[in-house]
Amino acid sequence: MPDRPLIVVEDDPFTRLIGIVLDPDSGPERQAAFADFMAHDEPDFDGWVTRLRERAGALYPATVKLVTSEEEMRQHLPAATALVVESFNVTREDFESATHLKVIQKFGVTLRNIDVSGHAREGLKLLTLRRRANIACAESVFAMMLSLARKVHQFANVVTTERLEAAGYPIRPFDRSHTPGGNYGRVGGLRMLNESTLGIIGMGEIGREVALRAAAFGMRVLYHQRTRLHPVEERELSAHYAPLGALLRESDVVVPQLPGGNATRGLIGCNELAQIKPGAFIVNVSNPHVVDRTALLEALDDGRIGGFALDPLYEEPMREDDELLQYDNVLLLPHLGGSPRQNGLKDFEDMIINMAREVAP
Repeated sequence: MPDRPLIVVEDDPFTRLIGIVLDPDSGPERQAAFADFMAHDEPDFDGWVTRLRERAGALYPATVKLVTSEEEMRQHLPAATALVVESFNVTREDFESATHLKVIQKFGVTLRNIDVSGHAREGLKLLTLRRRANIACAESVFAMMLSLARKVHQFANVVTTERLEAAGYPIRPFDRSHTPGGNYGRVGGLRMLNESTLGIIGMGEIGREVALRAAAFGMRVLYHQRTRLHPVEERELSAHYAPLGALLRESDVVVPQLPGGNATRGLIGCNELAQIKPGAFIVNVSNPHVVDRTALLEALDDGRIGGFALDPLYEEPMREDDELLQYDNVLLLPHLGGSPRQNGLKDFEDMIINMAREVAP
């Protein structure tokens, strides 16, 4: 066994924090880069690292090996004390080869990539994490849905006679001796989430967080993905499976929640937008290229969709002359979904402290 514990970590921009905290050889350049990345929410990032090291017990100092493939992961498993994975498959054979392994940390909560039946070995613990950034993304979905439905992004602070008139809503007072006075700007087209249908494409970690919140808004939830959920999971999420075409035709709000890559690029294109329920919203907090940009612009011009919200963007930062900025039913945010940074920092505090508890001598 090495003098320091070996932690094998599936490489991800955020999981690199494990190396910064636990591996003294991770390099000052990476720590400086993360200090800059965190500065607007955590100005004392170096202090955060120091304080977490003090709580890491037997895990500090460690050798942290960031791996970019399952093959590389398996090369290092026989000597590993801890394994951190997000999407890599962990099989029964992997458990059998990892004779020194004390803890497996899933960077998430769903375990479909881990053979849980094979991990049952005395002294080996399987940990999960309900990621705060995923919860924040789900909250962002509802913030954008509500903004589109209630036209918040269009009418925030448009409350004076002058501002309403400039927006094209001249004041005509109601006869208050007979009627209420609500919506004195006579803004039409407002919508409710209650009793509407939400269609989620991809019921991964964020998709599930969205579904859980939809019930509180009184929404009917449809979902589509390659593999149908177990009936118990469907009941827990109050979600109903639908083929993609049916989901598009029936949903008042469509939320694509899929990873990037060739398999999902342009998944929602001209054909899908032609099937979508007239006036439906599309709210995307996953990879922007899941929605084909050219087809989207055509659908906005034709009025086939009622609104579109996006975070992250097709190009960051966005160009001032980007065509999407011209539509009043489009809501764009500068990649705020998983923020604030404390979400990630607290997640890694939990992960490191919980793993340290399992490897304590």
